[in-house]
Amino acid sequence: MSGWVGVSMGGWAGGRMGGWVPVVAAVGVAATLSAQAPRPSAAPLQEQLQQLVTKWQPASGAPGVSVGLVTKDGAVYAATAGVADRTTGIPLTTDDLLLAGSTGKTFFAALAVQLIDAQRLDLDAKVSTYLGKHAWFDRLPNARDITVRHLMTHTSGLVRYELNPAFTADLRAQPDRVWKPEEQLAYLFDTKAAFAAGAGWEYSDTNYIVLAMVLEQVTGTKAYDEIATRFLRPLKLTRVVPQTSRRIPGLAKGYAGPTDPLGFPDEMIKDGLLVINPQFEWGGGGFATSPRDLARWGHALYLGDALSAPGRALMLDSAVPGRLGPEVQYGLGVIVRSTTPVGPVVGHSGFFPGYLTELAHVRTTGTTVAVQVNTSAGVRGLLRFAYDVAALASAR
Repeated sequence: MSGWVGVSMGGWAGGRMGGWVPVVAAVGVAATLSAQAPRPSAAPLQEQLQQLVTKWQPASGAPGVSVGLVTKDGAVYAATAGVADRTTGIPLTTDDLLLAGSTGKTFFAALAVQLIDAQRLDLDAKVSTYLGKHAWFDRLPNARDITVRHLMTHTSGLVRYELNPAFTADLRAQPDRVWKPEEQLAYLFDTKAAFAAGAGWEYSDTNYIVLAMVLEQVTGTKAYDEIATRFLRPLKLTRVVPQTSRRIPGLAKGYAGPTDPLGFPDEMIKDGLLVINPQFEWGGGGFATSPRDLARWGHALYLGDALSAPGRALMLDSAVPGRLGPEVQYGLGVIVRSTTPVGPVVGHSGFFPGYLTELAHVRTTGTTVAVQVNTSAGVRGLLRFAYDVAALASAR
């Protein structure tokens, strides 16, 4: 489901009426994983950001647009435009959550890299080393040939269970079902691999479902708990929430459009409940976020101390060509774009019915941007808009 890739300190008050708040955090170059004292943000940049978001929202076709921006020195800005609910007209705010789709893979990938750093996980080990004891394992395509690296770079040959019509039909028919990973993988059992392990590339959430199972086998704990312990709590990312049930407090309504290709209705939330249980997404994404905190996470991941320098280098240097466009590669849970209007960019895209996300870190300027909208239909130019936001900070 996720990952259709290619697919206060400044004196302003937040709240429903204002719709935006300049905020400050410290996750810059010299930052550690502990939150630091806030610093005042520059009013001109906040005003420019708000003007840009306000101008782009009606042109985008999205009901609401929310943006987080972190500059190289660690100052954090946020702005919104539009609504969180088309029916009530309630404005979207900077604290509202949106389903972040495959950008959530970055958390699972970061956990994997930390375990590799600690020599608790072997990037080039066969997945069978960790999961081969399960009775179902050999029913996976390429089961005995897949390595951890293949999973993380989408070179395993495992196709997308999440786009299997039988799965999406079952998901719609059983909206309260709590899915076990092996139940999701079962939609691929005894099928033919798309290609031999390591011999091709195809983006697939299946890879990260299997990866999350490996991570839990290695740590002996829930992957969500490890992510919270290692990243969310130290960075005080209070607006990054695992999507473990149909009710997610603070989640803005998402709109999938009248002809959602997966068969979901336009309104993804009815009476406070998502029309499906998003719990299934797990390692394929699995988080609701505010763009402000998602940008802070991206900044810590790509520039701060979320990973060691060797770990970050491994994450990026492992990139392989992916079918995501010219001069675009995929590393260990990261999309690497070597040529963009703002220079080399690393990050990730995210799709969940009713929501789209872009997380982008500009390597030359140290600027990190997260853009989220509450629709997955009819929006064009989301990544380009993220580049426009990054250019604001670069011009300072």
